[in-house]
Amino acid sequence: MIVHNQQVEQSGKSLTDAKKALILLHGRGDRAQSFIQLAKELDISDDFVVLAIQAIQNTWYPYGFMVPRLQNEPQLTSSLDAIAEVVHNLYEFDILAEDIYFLGFSQGACLTLEYVARNSKRYGGVIAFTGGLIGEHLDVRLYSGTFEEMTIFIGSSDNDPHVPESRINESESVLKKMGAKVVKKIYPGMGHTINRDEIEIANLILTDNI
Repeated sequence: MIVHNQQVEQSGKSLTDAKKALILLHGRGDRAQSFIQLAKELDISDDFVVLAIQAIQNTWYPYGFMVPRLQNEPQLTSSLDAIAEVVHNLYEFDILAEDIYFLGFSQGACLTLEYVARNSKRYGGVIAFTGGLIGEHLDVRLYSGTFEEMTIFIGSSDNDPHVPESRINESESVLKKMGAKVVKKIYPGMGHTINRDEIEIANLILTDNI
């Protein structure tokens, strides 16, 4: 599958046979092909198709996620549109929003949260490994609708060099007001990575046990 001139790597069930979908968004400098290997660490049932979108030149937007939004345009909007196209394609294969899950790391986690906040509904669940909503200041006018108690997990280090804890807290507040059940965990001294506890929480979401 190609969306917005971006390749989408696929594993698991075929689109015609899948009943659920997991959309993966890699971090800056990574590739979809390597990030899709993360799916091997996850408790994904045989019903899932896994789709990892490849960012153009391995980045979703050029600057940090807390600069003024216009500085990251038009790449930011293009990346959000690519996710929207993948979601629309899933609908075309009769996969419901409540059966679509999102997982992103770092820059991909920021993009994941931004997409679902701008397109809020009850998806299957959202997993953000080290990320927050995008912009120098959060513009709540961009976000509307309700998550209907959908679970969103945000995990990060207390001293992450790219994603400050203050922005995670701001994002949590916005998402809760939109009806999300936010599970937030801040890990002391973890660094910019994904730990085993985060994987276990992701598995609870993917198996509808949280």
